[in-house]
Amino acid sequence: MQRQYILAVIEHATRRVRVLGTTAHPNASWVIQAIKNLVMDLEDAGCRARYLIRDRDAKFPALMDEILSDASIQTVLTGIRMPRMNAVMERWVQSCRREFLDPCLIWNERHLRHALLEYERVYNQQRAHQALAQAAPLRTVPDPITDPKRIDDLNIRRRDRLGGVLHEYSHAA
Repeated sequence: MQRQYILAVIEHATRRVRVLGTTAHPNASWVIQAIKNLVMDLEDAGCRARYLIRDRDAKFPALMDEILSDASIQTVLTGIRMPRMNAVMERWVQSCRREFLDPCLIWNERHLRHALLEYERVYNQQRAHQALAQAAPLRTVPDPITDPKRIDDLNIRRRDRLGGVLHEYSHAA
């Protein structure tokens, strides 16, 4: 069994998650490359981030803060032993572990990357979030069905993802 480290970021307002990568040996150069990729992705998507909240782990080098500063993103360090300063990300970590990593058998790093991308997609497009009034980060809540006849004829389809670990629900056409 090999320990893997996952680097991910989350937009607080929308709860959208981006998994930046995974590695067995996180070092400064790996983190810097992941942050450079994130900055380029944000620029390509036309997104504007103002802050990046992070902990004080030694794996985050000073050059990372410089790269973010050049992109007009201010780095905010969390307090020591204060997980509530970054509660949104901490909540995602708990959800990822409970809903995905604990019930799933991961074979290798390649399989973990594939599974993480699948979980990211389900989390961003399907999973309901209480903070977003039951919407998903990339999907709005559909209009409620108030007609009793439509409710009686409601046909919901379930699609299993990752061998049944994750489920996707949709209305059948």
